[in-house]
Amino acid sequence: MSIDKHITPMLDQLESGPWPSFISGIKRLRDQHPDNRINAMANDLLGQLEHSYETRKGYWKGGTVSVYGYGGGIIPRFSEVGKAFPSSKEFHTLRVQPPAGNHYSTAMLRQLADSWEKWGSGLVTFHGQTGNIMFIGSSTENTQHFFDEINDYGWDLGGAGPCVRTAMSCIGAARCEMSCTNELKAHRLLVNNFTDDVHRPALPYKFKFKISGCANDCQNAIERSDFAVIGTWRDDMKVDQDEVRRYVAEKGRQYYIDNVITRCPTQALSLNDDDTLAVDNRDCVRCMHCLNVMPKALHPGDDRGVTILVGGKRTLKIGDLMGTVIVPFKKLDTEEDYESLVELAETIIDFWAENGLEHERCGEMIERIGLANFLEGIGIEPDPNMLNHPRQSSYVRMDGWDQAAEAWFERQTEAAG
Repeated sequence: MSIDKHITPMLDQLESGPWPSFISGIKRLRDQHPDNRINAMANDLLGQLEHSYETRKGYWKGGTVSVYGYGGGIIPRFSEVGKAFPSSKEFHTLRVQPPAGNHYSTAMLRQLADSWEKWGSGLVTFHGQTGNIMFIGSSTENTQHFFDEINDYGWDLGGAGPCVRTAMSCIGAARCEMSCTNELKAHRLLVNNFTDDVHRPALPYKFKFKISGCANDCQNAIERSDFAVIGTWRDDMKVDQDEVRRYVAEKGRQYYIDNVITRCPTQALSLNDDDTLAVDNRDCVRCMHCLNVMPKALHPGDDRGVTILVGGKRTLKIGDLMGTVIVPFKKLDTEEDYESLVELAETIIDFWAENGLEHERCGEMIERIGLANFLEGIGIEPDPNMLNHPRQSSYVRMDGWDQAAEAWFERQTEAAG
């Protein structure tokens, strides 16, 4: 069945540049897809977008769309110009949780694509900023059908609204030799524990988990998540001096000094006269730069675990925030270790749910009530590693300093013993 194609001169210009255009993809759905329903949806979607460009106004409005038993996971989109573009008057987006580490098989992807072409528009994003698979463009009726079908073979909706959002983890030890923890296990345990909080929004605002296996933080966990789990180590970095010499011989001493030694943020590295590397591990902050430049010569130590940071987020009420360290080092070896990780997350979410204001992220609550009150509320003792800006203040209050220092040294002795 032929369709009356909308004329889109302004959208056509978006295909004229050197880079692939999303307009070309939508046109392929309009012109080449065998399903007439998808042809019509893509055509009216292009028509409404051209109309928006002409008038410089957006015509999508929200509403309420859900599937049975779920309070989140779907972003409603109703068109205010649906009479002119009826085939795309409802264009809802379904957020579907990806597997931990984004491990897909081609069979999984084909199965999802077949279901979406059956019930949706065919437009998919792998992945959105949230980490979800974004299935873009479904009618209210077909939303339930699509969810029922993919849920039957193992997929679930992600978060939307004031709830625990979809978690993300890096690919980890499956492909990365810098991995310092089991990212995928931590991811699954956290998601499985908070599934009810994902599907039934009942929190002040959104709460995100992200897990990165090392300080390279490929998931942007420190700056984009309320609860960041970052793999690290606390013993000495492993150094293969023969590989160091080969690197220096290949690149030259000056290149090595310019690109490794002088770029260490704490000046913990030095090059010996015999072209070996000296590492002051007490000053090393595990930034990963030297390991990235020389992956054959340098590796993480053997005493591995994670650092936990809380409160990272993008701009909302008080601007961007980086996560604040609340657990400098935690082992994740035994089942008890993982259980305590989940329990800590529960304690933090419960405290934030009780004390956070409406539409206030966890990091914004910490800024409002103070880190000391937050730590007291979740039952964690202060630690010097929690200092966020150690050089920001021109003076330090010393009242209670001796008692606090003594308590800290006692905890360190107990941990070492």
